[in-house]
Amino acid sequence: DRDTQIAIANTFGENTRHIEDFNNIRYSTGFGVSGTPDSFYQRAYIGGLERAASILQSMIDEIEEYWEDDEQAMAATENIEMNESVDLKKIFIVHGRDQGTMNTVARFIRDLELEPVILQEQPNQGLTIIEKFERHAQAGFAVVLFTPDDIGAVRDSAETPQFRARQNVILELGYLISHLGRGRVAVLYKGNEGDIEIPSDYAGVLYTPMDSGDGWKFELIREMKSAGVDVDANKAM
Repeated sequence: DRDTQIAIANTFGENTRHIEDFNNIRYSTGFGVSGTPDSFYQRAYIGGLERAASILQSMIDEIEEYWEDDEQAMAATENIEMNESVDLKKIFIVHGRDQGTMNTVARFIRDLELEPVILQEQPNQGLTIIEKFERHAQAGFAVVLFTPDDIGAVRDSAETPQFRARQNVILELGYLISHLGRGRVAVLYKGNEGDIEIPSDYAGVLYTPMDSGDGWKFELIREMKSAGVDVDANKAM
């Protein structure tokens, strides 16, 4: 019991609902009278153990569902440590031809009092496109927009052509995953699930539909916060 309390406190904190829920478990009836069979007390004890198991499983489910994968977090941290020039206030936005979607995301980033970095708005300074991209990709987080700009299918097949993001968007996504780490890259896609093609080896990066509501905004905030970006969710209201 003591070891479990220590583990919960180290995981969730000292004064949390998790500690309170565990401490409220009872393993006895709290009362007894002469002649009460031992089985009565045993049932109470087993009932307490079953409640403890249920509460601990709930905590495990919470960690697995809502906490960032340790490997992902470690990879992101290591990448940022190797690139000390990154600015956590800057959010790099990769986009295709859909200027409206890009403007929507950029405006949301500004509302959070962060700085959206859009490549086409940066001065060229005599740089090639890839040099310009590498210079301005020193951001704390990246948002990649998959909008249905192009159409493609397997050559010489009966496969129905599918909408896909522009090729430059796919290239820049791969660069940013390598440069910043998967935990610092989010992909927002426009349209219904299945409408737009996703790279077959794409995994481990936040992949969220830009719904008509604000769901994508709160999902994006959650991912930025887990990546160490100082963002106030109240500014999204």
